Amino acid sequence: MKKIFMAIVAVLFAAPSFAQYSSGGFSLSESSVYYGMRLGLNVSSVTGDFKEVAGAKAGLNLGGVIGLRVSETTPIFLESGLYYTQRGGKKDKENYVNLNYLEIPILMKYGVQVSDDIAVLPFIGPTFALGIAGQTKHEGEAKYSSYDDCNRADVGIKLGCGAEYNKLYLELGYQFGITNVAKEVDNTSLSAHNGAFFVNIGMNF
Repeated sequence: MKKIFMAIVAVLFAAPSFAQYSSGGFSLSESSVYYGMRLGLNVSSVTGDFKEVAGAKAGLNLGGVIGLRVSETTPIFLESGLYYTQRGGKKDKENYVNLNYLEIPILMKYGVQVSDDIAVLPFIGPTFALGIAGQTKHEGEAKYSSYDDCNRADVGIKLGCGAEYNKLYLELGYQFGITNVAKEVDNTSLSAHNGAFFVNIGMNF
């Protein structure tokens, strides 16, 4: 976790140099394509039958995005990309689940020009994730892979709001899982869903 916070702090301290750029990653007044980088923090949990790991867990978001204006008359943008994101839940150091995903969001954004340099962009859309690594620990007994108990595929909905100042971008929001990520255990059906508050910073080009 210290490495995550150090990386985020480093980007924040670099923000004044980002602001010297005179143009944003996109224009609300014309058709355009933009690219971006994202780095951030999420606070996740797993709801449902995974009560032994109930509780918030901090994790990393890291990704790249591409966006496209889809309307000539309205500042509506379609944004997608690829993220590495850490989720799961944690009761204490002896009871937790780590779920690491590669995720593709498909977000609709609506741009509102607040000033010459600032735009606000609320967004909503589905996310599609695939588990690539993880670890579960229960009462001190660790399992190499969380996916002995969890399904790798996860579909969710992401909603929130972003703001761009020149090329510097900040967003926050919430992501809730639609897919039941729990596997059946001993012929017993279980239910568990991911959820996470997130804040990301980055740049648009």
